[in-house]
Amino acid sequence: MRVLVVFCHPVETSYQAALHREVVDALRGAGHEVDDFDLYAEGFNPVLSRAERIGYHEVPTNRIPVEPYLQRLLWAESLVFCFPTWCFGLPAMLKGFFDRLLMPGIAFDISDPAHVKPALTHIRRIGAVVTYGRPRWMALYMGDPPRKVITRYLRALTGRGTKVDYFARYHMNVATPQDLDRFRERVRRAMTAWA
Repeated sequence: MRVLVVFCHPVETSYQAALHREVVDALRGAGHEVDDFDLYAEGFNPVLSRAERIGYHEVPTNRIPVEPYLQRLLWAESLVFCFPTWCFGLPAMLKGFFDRLLMPGIAFDISDPAHVKPALTHIRRIGAVVTYGRPRWMALYMGDPPRKVITRYLRALTGRGTKVDYFARYHMNVATPQDLDRFRERVRRAMTAWA
């Protein structure tokens, strides 16, 4: 399977970076083609510009500013996102990835605004490996926006048959090394079995 891994963390020595390496290594070890897209390392600009917003609905010219990234998204059959939760939301860099790339003509067909249709129908599977500083009950109390973006919004853009897995490590602030090792092993096993 062709897998686009989208990694969003600025610190290469972080636990999230270790999870990202585990994801990429396990997927490649299982025989998948992996495009490893490190948003920070590649200098991705998350800002939706004034010109992009004005031309947002102009298909196909809305693609021009982000065409190289769109080619990577359109190449993929599967998506895996690796990111921390900050302020109970997506990191700004990842939010910008969604804002700039999930556009009309790519992620959805808005030619009939009353009946918007999914357009990422080539995506068969979505996964996310996510860390939270606070406990799960607090994330739930806040509505857990990252979980909803991955498990609901992205699924809606790909069609109803897409399988979605969300691997969350809550309460990083009190996690022991053993807790972190167990979660990393869980992620490794899941990515090794990815299909």
